[in-house]
Amino acid sequence: MASSATVKLPAPVIEDGLGRRFWIKFRKEWTQAMYTPFVVCLAAGNLKLDTFRHYISQDVHFLRAFAKAYEMAEEFADDDDAKVGICELRKSVLEELNMHDSFVQEWGFESLKESTSNAATVKYTDFLLATASGKVEGVKAPALQTEDLLDKLSVSLTGEELDIIEKLFNQAMKLEVEFFLAQPLAQKTVVPLCKEHNPAEHCLMLFSDFDLTCTVVDSSAILAEIAIITAPKSDQVQSGNQLARMFSVDLRSTWGELSKQYTEEYEQCVESILLSDEDFEKRANLRVIDSGVLKGLNADDIKRAGERLILQDGCTNFFLSLAKNENLNTNIHFLSYCWCGDLIRSAFSSGDLQLLLRKVSRAFYLVIDFLNLGLSISIGGLGPVNVHANEFIYDNSLSTGEIVKKVESPIDKVQAFTNILQNSCKDRKILTVYIGDSVGDLLCLLEADVGIVIGSSSSLRRVGSHFGVSFVPLFPGLIEKQKQFTEDSSSGWKGLSGVLYTVSSWAEIHAFILGS
Repeated sequence: MASSATVKLPAPVIEDGLGRRFWIKFRKEWTQAMYTPFVVCLAAGNLKLDTFRHYISQDVHFLRAFAKAYEMAEEFADDDDAKVGICELRKSVLEELNMHDSFVQEWGFESLKESTSNAATVKYTDFLLATASGKVEGVKAPALQTEDLLDKLSVSLTGEELDIIEKLFNQAMKLEVEFFLAQPLAQKTVVPLCKEHNPAEHCLMLFSDFDLTCTVVDSSAILAEIAIITAPKSDQVQSGNQLARMFSVDLRSTWGELSKQYTEEYEQCVESILLSDEDFEKRANLRVIDSGVLKGLNADDIKRAGERLILQDGCTNFFLSLAKNENLNTNIHFLSYCWCGDLIRSAFSSGDLQLLLRKVSRAFYLVIDFLNLGLSISIGGLGPVNVHANEFIYDNSLSTGEIVKKVESPIDKVQAFTNILQNSCKDRKILTVYIGDSVGDLLCLLEADVGIVIGSSSSLRRVGSHFGVSFVPLFPGLIEKQKQFTEDSSSGWKGLSGVLYTVSSWAEIHAFILGS
């Protein structure tokens, strides 16, 4: 398949302004468009000819509507510079139509004039023309400018009009995804990962770190802040029947010293490439316990903090979509150095999530079962979510300052990972995915069939590269896999490959594993 084919592939806008804001806000939609099987096959250069022929025929209808929309927009524009800009955009569309004519001749396609639009194309072109003509409810001016014109022409618009443009922008993104998904694809693809999944034969084991992988802020900082806020002031007298606690001002000072010491030792550990030094995290935990900063935290305060914990954009939606997918046999495990597993459990049982779970479950219930592998939570029959982390020890709902130490090092994490696999899905073929962000996740990332690194940890890259690990952006990595993919081959996902895939957001993970 010719790689010169033009695809309406979304690309982030680098300028500041309204266009950039929309691209950031609707990251999920343009990411879904990128990760559709059609786009991946087209980018890999092995798209079947019949699919390419159908795409060209549909794209002709789309481009004709786009050219007409630009013509209408040019008529409506009252700014000379805007007219010139829109005219140039229309010319580029006409040039693309001419290029499609060359495809017809070069590839021996039948005449495209006789082809009919499919439902997705009709929906998209109708939207374009309705918007350009001002027939969309609430539209007072054309909204078909590309980002460079969008910023210029939106200066004088009211807040209400900007809201309308934002909705139109979002709708256009969704229609783009539908357009790509509507292309008939009669070939095996590497995306989405769940496509070839048979629940009767396969088991998807998904593992994830928690701190800074799922969360925006490290959980240790959250727990320390709870301790500081709820600690007695220096002028308060503590009751004799309560656990003796440090005053808040002393707690803040102590936490600052602990945090500084941890950071310094962490950098030393990374520089020394001491992945086998299990004592690093253990020493840090002992200092925290001995300092008393965790003493007296109320279990209810921890639960409320977990429910309000800000997770990475798209994280909650991904796990919920994964859990409620009836076509998947999925087990979800969180492996974390977090001092308090209750914080993780609360973060994934917040009010909004619980409400959404009720909507998708016929019978909502919560079953807590203490297993030797961790605390398992089954929500509404949607499958188990297992938390493997350290735990606070409580006395009448108040933390004693001690913790049950379960996961304190990369070795602990990978041992938990291995133990879970040995006790899971013995009658099915297992595919493992691990999602992490730091050096502590490296061993598990390499052990999994698919290791996904979210974020851009320089320390993880330094340590990984030292041991010959390759870090490959996920989308280009999938393109290379698709190039090697044949009808007789498997997807080729296998652990210990030495290759880790990097992503910038949970939207990429969602699109790769679950699709649109």
